[in-house]
Amino acid sequence: MDITAQALNRATLARQLLLHREELDVEDAVRRVVALQAQQPASPYIALWNRLSGFDPARLDAAVAGHRTIKATLMRLTLHAVHAEDYPGFREAMEPVLRGSRLGDARYTASGMTPDATGALVEDLLAYADRPRTAAEFGARIEERLGAPMDSGAQRMLRQYVPLWHAGTGGPWSYGNRPSYVAAGLRPRPADPEVAAEGLRTLVRRYLEGFGPASVADMAQFAMVQRLRVRTAVHTLAGELDQLEGPDGTALYDIPGAPRPAGDTPAPPRLMVMWDSVLLVYSDRGRVIPPAYRKLVIRVNGDVLPTLLVDGYVAGVWRPGDGGIEATAFHPLPDHVWEGLAAEARALVAFLAPRDPGVYGRYDHWWDKGMPAAETRILPGG
Repeated sequence: MDITAQALNRATLARQLLLHREELDVEDAVRRVVALQAQQPASPYIALWNRLSGFDPARLDAAVAGHRTIKATLMRLTLHAVHAEDYPGFREAMEPVLRGSRLGDARYTASGMTPDATGALVEDLLAYADRPRTAAEFGARIEERLGAPMDSGAQRMLRQYVPLWHAGTGGPWSYGNRPSYVAAGLRPRPADPEVAAEGLRTLVRRYLEGFGPASVADMAQFAMVQRLRVRTAVHTLAGELDQLEGPDGTALYDIPGAPRPAGDTPAPPRLMVMWDSVLLVYSDRGRVIPPAYRKLVIRVNGDVLPTLLVDGYVAGVWRPGDGGIEATAFHPLPDHVWEGLAAEARALVAFLAPRDPGVYGRYDHWWDKGMPAAETRILPGG
């Protein structure tokens, strides 16, 4: 069975609740979209605003406080918000990567910690994190246990490895820029490869539910897991998956019965968050980002700017402006598209006003350096 590039785009939008806003509980929505990028505290909130009808941010506050939505270091070694029921399988899938990259990092190995000493320290820190603890508190605990300070870089690698959830620290978006951590209630099992393999099979299934159809390279990109591990997981799951042929002949895999709308299905305009998952979870990012625009929105240091999504594809960037949203289009847009973006901007300004009207302001320097534009408009709020 063949599938076109346009149909792949629409499949992504459908599964990511971007063809139309849906009426779902926050927890159900997070589970549907699988994982929300969460480096910036506001992003999971705006991502759900983009996807849900009448989204009330207080509901995500409550899900975070009740540990029904979890923020933790997971796929691609970065912060994601995921459903609590997904966390164990995702963490087990990522165990070999997290251990190798965090405990194998030069900043950690320079500390001289042996595997046995690290294991004992991990167990102690998990017991210590029975309530929210700051990075400074972890540092003091480590010094107490070791009888000597540990370098801050080594501490950071260790915290990212230990199964910790970010604890809510208060407004405006539940999480602040100075995180606290609480134990996930899960112990690492580095010596059990079958646990990691089963976790990866869970991750592959869940990824395809939220982002399929996709190739082995796409799945590896999503998790930053070796392609051989992914290929083995896909082979094991072969009887449970559909296989399709992509527009370039690549083998794609999918969940039987998952949504695959026609390529000409209308896609409304959206104001996407920084680091939105749909921009990052494919090896071939042309599924959503035209190749000519990739370096404009994914900057050299890894910052992924908030984007305009037009007819399912990145068409520009946005940021809060004077009394509204400053929208920069990389190519000319027809009037009806600008009208749709203006309606989104009015709703977004109203959504941000009680919490953080200047969201993402610390990234204005990318605009100060110059942003190629066919047209820039201030889309007023209110």
